[in-house]
Amino acid sequence: MSDRTASEEPVAGAPVADMPAAGTPVGVTPVVEAAALEAPVVEAPGAESPAAETTVPAADAPVTEVAVPVSAAEAPVPATAVPVLDAPLLLGVRHHGPGSARAVRAALDAARPAAVLIEGPPEGGALLPLAADPQMRPPVALLAHAVDDPGRAAFWPLAEFSPEWVAIRWALAHGVPVRFIDLPATHSLALKDPRGEEAAPAPETPADEAPADPAPTPAVDPIRVLAETAGYDDPERWWEDVVEHRSPGADATSRTAADALAPFAALAEAMTALREAYGDGGHPRDAVREAYMRIQLRTARKEFGDGVAVVCGAWHVPALATRTTLAADRALLKGLPKVKTEMTWVPWTHRRLARHSGYGAGIDSPGWYGHLFAAADRPIERWMTKVAGLLREEDRSVSTAHVIEAVRLAETLAAMRGRPLAGLGETTDAVRAVMCEGSDVPLALIQDRLVVGETLGEVPDTAPAVPLQRDLTRSQRTLRLKPEALERQIDLDLRKETDAARSRLLYRLRLLGIGWGEPAESRSTGTFRESWRLRWEPELHVRVAEAGVWGTTVESAATAKAESQALAATALSEVTALAEHCLLAGLADALPVVMKALADRAALDADVGHLADALPALARSLRYGDVRATDTAALSEVAAGLAERICVGLPPACTGLDADGAEALRRQIDGVHSAIGLLAAGAGPAEADTAASTEADGTPVEAAPAGAGTATPAEAATSAEAVPTEATPTGATSAEATPTTGLRDRWSAVLRKLAGRDTVAGLIRGRATRLLLDDGGLTEDEAARLMGLALSPGTPPTDAAAWIEGFVGGASGGGMLLVHDERLLALVDTWLTGVPADTFTDVLPLLRRTFSAFEPGVRRTLGELARRGPAPEHAGSDGTDHGCPGFGPGLDTDRADAVEPVLHLLLAGAAAPSEASA
Repeated sequence: MSDRTASEEPVAGAPVADMPAAGTPVGVTPVVEAAALEAPVVEAPGAESPAAETTVPAADAPVTEVAVPVSAAEAPVPATAVPVLDAPLLLGVRHHGPGSARAVRAALDAARPAAVLIEGPPEGGALLPLAADPQMRPPVALLAHAVDDPGRAAFWPLAEFSPEWVAIRWALAHGVPVRFIDLPATHSLALKDPRGEEAAPAPETPADEAPADPAPTPAVDPIRVLAETAGYDDPERWWEDVVEHRSPGADATSRTAADALAPFAALAEAMTALREAYGDGGHPRDAVREAYMRIQLRTARKEFGDGVAVVCGAWHVPALATRTTLAADRALLKGLPKVKTEMTWVPWTHRRLARHSGYGAGIDSPGWYGHLFAAADRPIERWMTKVAGLLREEDRSVSTAHVIEAVRLAETLAAMRGRPLAGLGETTDAVRAVMCEGSDVPLALIQDRLVVGETLGEVPDTAPAVPLQRDLTRSQRTLRLKPEALERQIDLDLRKETDAARSRLLYRLRLLGIGWGEPAESRSTGTFRESWRLRWEPELHVRVAEAGVWGTTVESAATAKAESQALAATALSEVTALAEHCLLAGLADALPVVMKALADRAALDADVGHLADALPALARSLRYGDVRATDTAALSEVAAGLAERICVGLPPACTGLDADGAEALRRQIDGVHSAIGLLAAGAGPAEADTAASTEADGTPVEAAPAGAGTATPAEAATSAEAVPTEATPTGATSAEATPTTGLRDRWSAVLRKLAGRDTVAGLIRGRATRLLLDDGGLTEDEAARLMGLALSPGTPPTDAAAWIEGFVGGASGGGMLLVHDERLLALVDTWLTGVPADTFTDVLPLLRRTFSAFEPGVRRTLGELARRGPAPEHAGSDGTDHGCPGFGPGLDTDRADAVEPVLHLLLAGAAAPSEASA
């Protein structure tokens, strides 16, 4: 629905201008307090197979009467006389409309029915008394799901301004029996096809009498039809002008019961005309629903007499008023499929009410509608005050004068546009012009925070819930992780027990498919810090119900699902990722099963690509042994075996590759290189990382992985020797304490083979050369020699360009390498200027892709160096003369020695070896 606008607080039962008298044709503007096709029940996707039958509460089941405290917004509207109902009072409404909600309350106050019947699933009747619980705060929703297939589910959302919610609260407050009378969820869930859509039931007809398939009735929107009849091109604008924006014509205390009921009579007449013209309006399943509602209405009339009120979608009013036989209605319900269901209350959000797909109810401005319903008076002034408060919280200068001027402008715009009162469109335009100075940036904040809103409802603890949901709720309270509709980011320090428990809970929920939290990029690079983005969505209750088949607690359910996934996994990378997840989630009971599956898959998988995909996850998992206090000895042996097999099988796998295959293998080589760097760090990589570096605030962080261009093996060894750890005795390197001894050397030998083989793709040869250079396995002279060979005139230009991309692209620091080594830059420059004109266009895309990844400052510096011209012939790495501004002719050892103690303090938190010995 587009830009719903309503400005003044709707007053229930107030006479409205242009209201047609009884019998007025639809061509005259019909004034209705609620006239729209009801919003269909929003159902969860993924529904599939039906299950067993459930028991539907009987229509004459006893109803608990609960005393409900009445708020100011729910205060009854006085009427001069209470009529005696001689027929059921049919109150047709527009779902989630504040005008309909106020009209319903006024009508109930005026008629005082003996019972209230509401369009909704009868299984929810036992849950209705919870609406009077002080802990129940809308928006909330009734959730029904199939017992054997929780993914087959449906929601019935209710907001504070929903007419159904108002009717429920009124009935409970006045001790009046209240029931749901719509088609039971046991049938509505079973009527869904495998795609999750609703299938219309077909009445049983003998084959010889079966008529030809009629053409489907086109879907009709009653509000649009009425708006077009009245001369409006926007149905929402018409609805707001004739309903939401109309003020009472007389004082509320002097209104009669007839005044309160008149809008519903006009609405019923309009809907009757529409049903005569459009039939079922493109909703064939409505005939079944309406037949069931008529049966329930008959039952209520036998029990309570004619003094019953029915609150339902306005579209159904003519069908409920139609006289039919009980046998005919039962015939429509015959043979309906069934599925065993369960139902409960769940919190809902305004954001979900604003969504047109999924579980949303399809209203654009639930926050605005909630404001209109709750505002006692002066809704525009109060709204502008809310807007000003929000903008002030965001440090924008908004004064009282801004509020006054915005109200005046909104009212002026409404008068110029011929509207009864200022609505959301006028208030938005006024806020943009006066408070936002014409900018849409703060206006987007207002739309998100106020017009839609971030309200999350609450349900009482006594509401039914699956055991897994109760355990999750207990964990949330124990760990002080309150579900919120507004997305927020939390930072966890895994050295603290509470934060570690929070991390385990979030990872376990992710394993169960409950996406409450998503890992976020942390501001720290330490292995003991994590960041998460949390946001609770209503459909997560369905995910919790689905996960309940695995266990009654979060830990037991996650353990059972991890074991099942390990046994069912077919790819080695799936098992390694699962092993990593189990370590993060602290699922010690699942690890033996996962490790056995991992060992079995690793022994049978001979594909180097699969092994390369699996190794990084194992190497990362080994880092959690110290931070999360988990034993990773078994993982270390499996990882070492995978690394050995990769070293043997990688060289043959790097030949005969096309461009896409070479790029995929290049990424895998990068991952294996980083993984082997972690494996070679020893049994206590997390401790070594902690000892190797610190954050700016003095807290330790992990060291950069090998291959990042920041440290050589010699420097890493020096750091490890400077700060001994518990896992590595003083004087021994961490590599000597692990089963991966010598693995780095074997990997370096493999990279040398790849760098020197002409049959290997240029992208991989260039990448292998770069990795060796970063690790100190190649000198600059050797790297320059390999580059010279790769860029020689005999090499096809496309192969040479691919080599350059592998050497300086795909990793941080590639551009800086050319900046600081002019000999390599000169080789690239010489080769580039010698590329023939007819092949230059072929290599240009590769070069653009490579150099566009560099930082702007690096590209600018490279351009200045290229413009200056080639470096002197004697420039090199021998310490003579680089000829580059900002660099001296050689290494100043005295200045380097002066910096070393400071670097040790920054990186290791300990004094330099020379100071320690002194």
